[in-house]
Amino acid sequence: MARLLLVSLAISALALAKPYPPELSREFRAAWVATVYNIDWPTKAGLAPEAQREELVNLFDTSVQTGLNAIILQVRPAADALYQSAYEPWSPYLMGEMGRDPGYDPLEFAIQEAHRRGLELHAWFNPFRAQTNHKNKASSNHIVNTRPDWIKRYGNYLWLDPGNPEARRYSLQVMLDVVERYDIDGVHMDDYFYPYPYPANEKPLPFPDMDSFERFGRGKLDNWRRSNIDNFVKDLYRQVRKTKPWVDVGISPFGIWKPGVPKGTEASLDAYSLLYADARKWLRKGWVDYIMPQLYWSIDSKGQSFPKLLNWWVGENPKGRHVWPGIATDRVGDQRHAAEMANQIFLIRNVNRGYPGHSHWSADSVVNDQRGVRKLLVRTTYQSPALTPPNRWQKAKEPEAPTFVLTPSGETLSLRIAPQDDVRFWVIQSKTDEGWSTSVIDSKVQKVSVKPADAIAVSALGLTGILSKPAVYSE
Repeated sequence: MARLLLVSLAISALALAKPYPPELSREFRAAWVATVYNIDWPTKAGLAPEAQREELVNLFDTSVQTGLNAIILQVRPAADALYQSAYEPWSPYLMGEMGRDPGYDPLEFAIQEAHRRGLELHAWFNPFRAQTNHKNKASSNHIVNTRPDWIKRYGNYLWLDPGNPEARRYSLQVMLDVVERYDIDGVHMDDYFYPYPYPANEKPLPFPDMDSFERFGRGKLDNWRRSNIDNFVKDLYRQVRKTKPWVDVGISPFGIWKPGVPKGTEASLDAYSLLYADARKWLRKGWVDYIMPQLYWSIDSKGQSFPKLLNWWVGENPKGRHVWPGIATDRVGDQRHAAEMANQIFLIRNVNRGYPGHSHWSADSVVNDQRGVRKLLVRTTYQSPALTPPNRWQKAKEPEAPTFVLTPSGETLSLRIAPQDDVRFWVIQSKTDEGWSTSVIDSKVQKVSVKPADAIAVSALGLTGILSKPAVYSE
């Protein structure tokens, strides 16, 4: 292997030299990290803060080793916070008791550790769930105690009433507070808008919001409820754009918009008429940067065909937003083989050519290699690294090619990169006898050790995903 023998060499956009590095694939590869019920992280409530941090670092390390490039971290499961908040108490899923300070800021720590490894960090909020069980003990500063007039009990749940404009503004304020104060890459919501029907297998109880409808509603009840959610989604998108234009807004709705759509589709849930989620409208209107329908069914499912649903969602996208399905990796085992997940990803790539993407439900099934799914993905699906796709609809300039300096440092080289505004990651590509290798690091890092190579290229990945031209050194 040739070694770079130099004392100091500044490389700039004006000093580009061949060989150029290969173009990297663009694909959003994510996993949901659920904190509610301690599904993914922390693995149990009450863990020592050091153990919590260690678990998260291990999760991120394994995600990178697998080939993922994004994490969707649940930071507000039920009007509680996995971050320092002036509005809501600490989540009980951290220290086992609502309001108990863990002694560090989990979201800030997660952002730093994710970016250090080249992972995007999307903050996942549940906008209207106030308690997963009405019997749970809530701290005195929790919303169910400070504003009981906003709260509705439905089955075992306590819910912030989406029909109350003050409650909607409150949830929006909570989410925008995180956008303003934290260096997140995305704001994410899942499929909980109005609650899932209760009881599940019987005629569901009506949601108890007739008092709100009498005060604030007009027209038909169902249309009014949908308009409440529509307005929340629209306001969130506009406010995030106004606050930090580069932060993505993503929503993961139930995978079937309406029963019977597309033709022949059967659904156990009518998300349009019971959750009041008109996800097709949000996509058509461009009120999202990405939509992540939960396509948790198999390819060969008759009533819920994965490929048929995938094609339908992609076809409902006149604004050209990202359509990145959620896939049920946790069902590998008795219900499906690991190969099913690889096949679903290949289908997504074929339908969504150019800028495909997906997210695994959930991180635990990937990190813990459920029935060999992680090994299979590494071997067959994530063989080469990928950068998250750019947002073509946003006006953003291509970053300038970086300027860097290489100096010998023992058996390695010290790579110093000049600071640059509006850059998320440095993309470092090295060419040796074995070919090109790639690493992605936080743009806040100005100095890194690299192994000697025949060529070294550094590119800047902008906040909206646009990649600069590479600055290249070669012998």
